[in-house]
Amino acid sequence: MATRETATLEKVPVTVITGFLGSGKTTFITHLLRHAGGRRLAVLVNEFGDVGIDGEIIKGCAIAGCPAENIIELTNGCICCTIADAFIPTIEALMALDPRPDHILIETSGLALPKPLVKAFDWPDIRSRITVDGVIALADAEAVAAGRFAPDAAAVDRQRAADPGIDHETPLSEVFEDQIACADIVLLTKADLAGPEAIAKARAIILAEAPRALPIVEVVDGAVDPRVILGLGAAAENDLDARPSHHDTATDHDHDEFESVVIDLPEQDDPALLAARIVDLAKAQNILRVKGYAAVAGKPMRLLVQAVGARVRHQYDRPWRAGEPRQGRLVVIAEHDDIDAQAIRAALVPPAKAAE
Repeated sequence: MATRETATLEKVPVTVITGFLGSGKTTFITHLLRHAGGRRLAVLVNEFGDVGIDGEIIKGCAIAGCPAENIIELTNGCICCTIADAFIPTIEALMALDPRPDHILIETSGLALPKPLVKAFDWPDIRSRITVDGVIALADAEAVAAGRFAPDAAAVDRQRAADPGIDHETPLSEVFEDQIACADIVLLTKADLAGPEAIAKARAIILAEAPRALPIVEVVDGAVDPRVILGLGAAAENDLDARPSHHDTATDHDHDEFESVVIDLPEQDDPALLAARIVDLAKAQNILRVKGYAAVAGKPMRLLVQAVGARVRHQYDRPWRAGEPRQGRLVVIAEHDDIDAQAIRAALVPPAKAAE
């Protein structure tokens, strides 16, 4: 049996749940929460609109193994378009919970393209601590059989219009195809309403779109044995070539190659000047994240620094420990083609400081 200490070295499994607005994700996730089998769960909710997942509904189903503080709702747009700004910091917050979750559920917006989200698990800060256990696609049987793909296309259109940050104008048919292509299991929802003929037709459509053999499970009221869903061990982030997408050649959603540079900082005179240098660096070199800490002259506390793009936050987090070197260190993360280590060091450690 794994001890508490060794368990922290294991990767936390994540299940990505995708499907159009109204496909039944709320019912499915609440069923998983109520039948967690003793697992400590955490949930990241990205759906928004007048139908579908509502963070407050999920929080209302909180259990001892998944209290309300383990449920985080992102309402600032399509998750696949806000990887650096929203997804990565939120995953880090969930991973920092005490006790740490045994399993994380990520419910995407119905308009999200699942593959860019799976690619994001190659992010340097999290790739050694977390893995995509599986991608679950929910498909409304009746809507798929009718060629609508979404049960309420008008609601999906309103959702798209309400998200100014979305950077892909993808037809519903292509989003559906991307969801199926990325999935490890497809749940054919509302099977009781569709009838045998529609179910058979929906199955045929899904199998025709699937790039590989996919299990299809008929579901009523979200009731699926968690043993079928959790613990797949797919490691989907290492299996991207088997999950083709209409956007594989596009650049808008290509987040698969990240690099980081570690910068040792001398003692700083003014936190505001350090923050200004980070802002200038982000604007000049398209830096995605900066995180770390610094020593400030005359201050007994360590300065914690967090930046997403050009938005910088800093605060004193704890005293320097006895005997601990007052040495600052920042990790700078950017996509592969944007990394210029020499320029980054020059921007964050001016020559006068470097010489001290």
